[in-house]
Amino acid sequence: MAKNKKIYLDHAATTPVDQAVLKEMLPYFSEKYGNAMSVHSFGQEALKAVDTARTQVAQFFGAKPSEIIFTSGATESNNLSINGVLKSYYSKFHPVKSAKDGVKQFNGVKIKPHIITTAFEHHCVLDACRASERDGLAEVTFLKPDRDGLISVKEVEKSIKSNTILISIMYVNNEIGTIQPIEKIGKMIKKKNAERNDFSSFPIIFHTDATQAINYFDCNIGKLNVDLLSMSAHKIYGPKGIGVLFIKNGTPIKKIQDGGDQEYKMRAGTHNVPGIVGLGKAIEEVKSQKSKVENIVSLRDYLIKRVLKEIPKTILNGSKHKRSPNNANFSFADVEGEGLLLSLDMEGIACSTGSACSSGALSPSHVLLAIGLKPEQAHGSLRITLGKHTTKQEIDVAISKIKSVVERLRKISGNVLKDFYTKK
Repeated sequence: MAKNKKIYLDHAATTPVDQAVLKEMLPYFSEKYGNAMSVHSFGQEALKAVDTARTQVAQFFGAKPSEIIFTSGATESNNLSINGVLKSYYSKFHPVKSAKDGVKQFNGVKIKPHIITTAFEHHCVLDACRASERDGLAEVTFLKPDRDGLISVKEVEKSIKSNTILISIMYVNNEIGTIQPIEKIGKMIKKKNAERNDFSSFPIIFHTDATQAINYFDCNIGKLNVDLLSMSAHKIYGPKGIGVLFIKNGTPIKKIQDGGDQEYKMRAGTHNVPGIVGLGKAIEEVKSQKSKVENIVSLRDYLIKRVLKEIPKTILNGSKHKRSPNNANFSFADVEGEGLLLSLDMEGIACSTGSACSSGALSPSHVLLAIGLKPEQAHGSLRITLGKHTTKQEIDVAISKIKSVVERLRKISGNVLKDFYTKK
């Protein structure tokens, strides 16, 4: 390895585009540039590419092509899931105000719908749910994970009310990598729907953000028993700016943006043909990557073992066993996460203090606070996520750099505290 070569250990934020994926995409930038909605030969050529990619994605999920909606990424897919189900609900029941108490009612029942999610979802899910609360469109239950970062099926079941219409729980947490029992939750919801009397004309819809799960876990929608599933291509060695929302046929959901009739009239906007082609190729490549998972698990376990053994006052965040093969999230006592991150970057090691979407924030990780860490512990966190090209040599170099940086920052932290108390 070259002396000054940078080491990338932030694959949960994004992954490099595979050469095979890039090769597939290139013609659709300048040679096959037609609009997939145009009726002429240029447009039909583009449409054929979109249809091929849709079939590739559908086959991966065990779905029908008509159940695959291309979006700009998981953030849009998650927003479409939450707001689209709410829009469908309200358009169906046409609430009226009760003259007695001013509460919206339908057939004598308070109809404000209920959503269940978790306190450590991605920000786009949390913010969409909070917005529905703020706007008076829904009441929301935010389930807290346990100390290992896991959600209990029983807790989900206990939280279901007669007016529950949507449950959204991510498959794999993007910060601490813990795996949620999506299949078991799906089975429970299916059973609840079969038994349901109240609001029987509007079932409980089950949505999962599977963005971090695609590379490593079974995402067959029949097995998971999900109605809606979100993903982004750039987490699976595909391009940025393209994603998918799986919508099970018959799911009550409405579009949330107006425009053309693209994507079965569910998502208006000109098709991102190069991105869609890249996503289709990337998801096909996932199948061939399964053989590399064992090596990633081995490197992750090696990393965790050495860091916990060689760096005092360090804890692993999240379950040791029920976690993504590529994720290791540590908290280092007496170290500030931003300083750690920037120092490692100067040493050529790219990691994260949390999700990439909030790494510019100075507030402690909401994920780590949700699993019970104190703010100062959450501030001292480091997320390391491996990829299929990560080597043992890179891990050894990273561990060495982390050890020296943590030691140096702790000395600075100690001196600052010493000076502070001396002045007092």
